[in-house]
Amino acid sequence: MESDSAFVAPEGVYSVTEEHKPLPVPTHSSTAAHPIYQTRLSSITVRFPPKHPTSPGLAQFLGANLTKDLKKEKDKEREKEAVVKERPLLEERSMSSSDTPEDSFTSPDVATPDLNTSTPAEPQHKLFSHPTISGGKKKSNVSRPKHNMRTTSSTFITRLQSVEGLNKTLAAKQGEITFLFYNTGKAFLWIEVGAKAKEPLTRISFSAYPTCHDVNPSTASSERLDVIIGFNTGDLIWFDPISSRYCRLNKQGTISSSICTAVRWVPSSPTLFLVSHADGTIIVYDKEREDGLFTASVPNGLTAPHINVSANAHPVSPVSDGWDPLSTMFVTPPPWHPEAAGRGEKGVAAKNPVSHWRLCRRGVVDFVFSPDVKYVAAISEDGCLRVIDPLAEQLVDCYASYFGSLTSVAWSPDGRFILTGGQDDLLTIFSPWEQRVVARCQGHSSFVSAVAFDELRCDGRTYRFGSVGEDNKLILWDFSSGALHRPKHLGAHHPRISMSSSISLAYRRGTGSTIQLSATRYHPAPSRNEVSTVQPVLVKQLDADLLTSLAFLPRALITASKAGHVRLWVRPFVMTNASPTRRRHTRGMLSVTDFQGVVA
Repeated sequence: MESDSAFVAPEGVYSVTEEHKPLPVPTHSSTAAHPIYQTRLSSITVRFPPKHPTSPGLAQFLGANLTKDLKKEKDKEREKEAVVKERPLLEERSMSSSDTPEDSFTSPDVATPDLNTSTPAEPQHKLFSHPTISGGKKKSNVSRPKHNMRTTSSTFITRLQSVEGLNKTLAAKQGEITFLFYNTGKAFLWIEVGAKAKEPLTRISFSAYPTCHDVNPSTASSERLDVIIGFNTGDLIWFDPISSRYCRLNKQGTISSSICTAVRWVPSSPTLFLVSHADGTIIVYDKEREDGLFTASVPNGLTAPHINVSANAHPVSPVSDGWDPLSTMFVTPPPWHPEAAGRGEKGVAAKNPVSHWRLCRRGVVDFVFSPDVKYVAAISEDGCLRVIDPLAEQLVDCYASYFGSLTSVAWSPDGRFILTGGQDDLLTIFSPWEQRVVARCQGHSSFVSAVAFDELRCDGRTYRFGSVGEDNKLILWDFSSGALHRPKHLGAHHPRISMSSSISLAYRRGTGSTIQLSATRYHPAPSRNEVSTVQPVLVKQLDADLLTSLAFLPRALITASKAGHVRLWVRPFVMTNASPTRRRHTRGMLSVTDFQGVVA
């Protein structure tokens, strides 16, 4: 069964059922033949309402009865409206008092969390829920991008191509449809997974290079999709592919002109998203705000203890300016931030950015939210994995790679482990509970490009994850923490283990962000003989093009190359049948996590 379009895993055969080849290269373009920035994948599953066609003959036969029923329903509605109008004004005001306040960093369609109750369907808390400084009119519940991409005169957008009859095509769909977004060269594409027609639904060409993007699952519907696209110029575009409307943020690098390396929507928020940049920063944005005049502060005058780095850890620049990125992060609140209220900045209109974080002196490569949305794991070119408390805007922990920069990161579905890939050709499994490296995975012979967990095969005891690298290998791994044996010389008196019990308890109680940061927050990389090694369960050598992206969907595995070659590998038949049960089990686990934090 092994071939260029199939491979055999322990659970069955994966085979290619859909391919999207790289875009044709214009003869006059020399840079398009060799894309500078790697292809990134984003997917979203949207439920389209079912269609209920009615026979014309039957409708005519029942027309009289249907008309009578409609009249009765309208009369009942009018009676209800009359009762509401007769209510006293005081009662009407009391009903409206529960609405979301006008001055809020989050959109009014985000429900306010109740700390005394636990409802799995609603978020436990919302990030950055500080009130804004300025007042104004109440925002509408549904906000749309302002500009029409089809009629725009912007030179930033050079071309928009959509399939013929796109609106009719979308209107005819029903049931669950999975869409895929990816970038290649200076183009951004929107395709439907499993569609008969292989051409993209929409293809947009820009004058700059798209480098990253993300789709907001909390607002996704058959009528709208909120997509944020980041560019090498620092620009951001909020785009709705269904209506072909867009809005430009950080225009011409007003806030930051550094390359956008990753973008993530804040889970359960319809407006807030985070963007990491190649200058070592992460910036918080609100899609409904305009760009403000903002200059980030230079991190000087701060004091932090100097940390001696072990021989096998990544070298650290001297702490000449008083700021040590291994023990703290530097936050610059803008003038309209609530923290600036006490400095005479009252009445300042709230604009972007919401906040500005400087993590390190080198570029931030990627970041992900923990499943309970209480922590952010960020990796950077200085070879460090940082765990951040976004509510308190504080650094919680900092881990060094074995060698070189880290290139990819993922958080396990239950929040127990953080997985990274790096230039050391290794995958590293971290346990934030125990503040240690649990295992390393050996199998790649070059830089690791992307890592991802297979949620359908993670049950809290065993974990399946995959990786792709510049060696053109697709590797699948199975990991079980109970099957690992800790080396004998890492006993109970080892300093890292003896320290981990108190910190682990702090994580579980949600007090990690309130502990004073110190030199113990930095963890040098352990040597090879101190950490268990995990071997792959499958290694698949693909074509000569560099692999850059990997994603697990309920029915398929998707890979992408740097040139934009996207392949969809359908899961084994037994896995497809078992997926609903596993999916329900996994979702139940996500609501019961050991990161029981306190809402700030």
